[in-house]
Amino acid sequence: MMSAEHTEWITLTTLGGIALVLVVGAAFTALARLVRQPTVIGEITAGICLGPSLLGLLPGNLPEYFFPPEIRPILNVAAQVGLLLFMFTIGWHFDHTALRGRRRATGTIWLSAAALPMALGFALAALLYSSYQTADGEQVAFPHFALFLGTAISIAAFPVLARIVTDNQLHHTRVGNCALALAALDDILAWCLLAVVVALASASGAGTFLGVIGWGVVYVGVMLGMVRPALASASARASTAAAPVIPLLTAAGALTSAYVTSHIGLHAIFGAFFFGLVMPRNDKQELLRQSALIPIEHTSKLLLPIFFVVTGLSVDLTSLTATGAAHTVLIIVVACVGKLGGVLISARLTGMSWHDSYTLGLLLNTRGLTELVILNVGLGLGLLSTELFTAMVMMALVTTAMTSPLLSRTLRRPTAARPVPGARRAGRTTVPSAGSR
Repeated sequence: MMSAEHTEWITLTTLGGIALVLVVGAAFTALARLVRQPTVIGEITAGICLGPSLLGLLPGNLPEYFFPPEIRPILNVAAQVGLLLFMFTIGWHFDHTALRGRRRATGTIWLSAAALPMALGFALAALLYSSYQTADGEQVAFPHFALFLGTAISIAAFPVLARIVTDNQLHHTRVGNCALALAALDDILAWCLLAVVVALASASGAGTFLGVIGWGVVYVGVMLGMVRPALASASARASTAAAPVIPLLTAAGALTSAYVTSHIGLHAIFGAFFFGLVMPRNDKQELLRQSALIPIEHTSKLLLPIFFVVTGLSVDLTSLTATGAAHTVLIIVVACVGKLGGVLISARLTGMSWHDSYTLGLLLNTRGLTELVILNVGLGLGLLSTELFTAMVMMALVTTAMTSPLLSRTLRRPTAARPVPGARRAGRTTVPSAGSR
């Protein structure tokens, strides 16, 4: 049993560590915005710098001093709460109206944009498996490894992409609306595939896996058939007098949904995201938005820097050997070629100009926080070694950082994307306000 003095030391050290995280996160976020980069670039960089990759190079083993092993479980809990609340807001922001119009062309581009990078991800997994087939001393099954790597290579980050689209005034263009629709579909596919990966990795056999999938289907049915109508009915009857308790009950619902999916054997982030997906979202729900969505977004923004530091503590650039560095470059090339190539070719075949097709490919090549979430799940499942996790985080950082400068250069050309007639009506998509992640 811990003494009172040790308990107080843990509490004070945790508070000091969180304060350091927030200050460094704010500084790097401001720096990122200064160089016209998304917020997530500053946050990822801050997390890496506070870990062994930079702070660990200084005398005194500073990462262990500021974030000793005793406080890391506490930081991890705070990080998970922030992440789950963020995933809930992403689900709430998902707007199916972005999928309206030109469904056949959008579907064609999406299939190619998902299939090519996933196929390249499988090929990359076959190439890298011999080097990374063990993680934490345990053998990693190749099917799990390949499916996870294919999923991680093929995704796009809807939140950061939505902010980039808006910042570049592309939200009333065909390219902007198509990018938002494709990113939304990518998010849905990513979480579904991730649920399958988690079920496969967690199951002890075929029977257990089928049980997880079966309970997952039951969960989705209950959420759509019972929870969504109940939420719509409750929000319609809510008055301003209930405003103080609405955010508490909403957050409790998101965390309960996360607990249920985690208990089923899927993952907690899937439950938080899906609870946001079934929230009422019509124009009459202003009370719900003001009293629940905005406070929860602010809370997640406050806690997410802790998630980036927890991630950064697992990223160790000093662990990269010459082979690991070469693999990092290869992963970045495969990710860019897969997403850019898949989008560029299919968009051109559906009638887009080369310029618009390239612009669309640049946008969909953005990974952002979505990639980090998936990578942390893979690390937690024992599918990634520290070296491969570091390489994949660098891929997320590079593919996100390259988008804004390349896009700015592309849009300065005289053939920049033109507004689409009626785009303000048919392609409206709510832009997440949780930051450009």
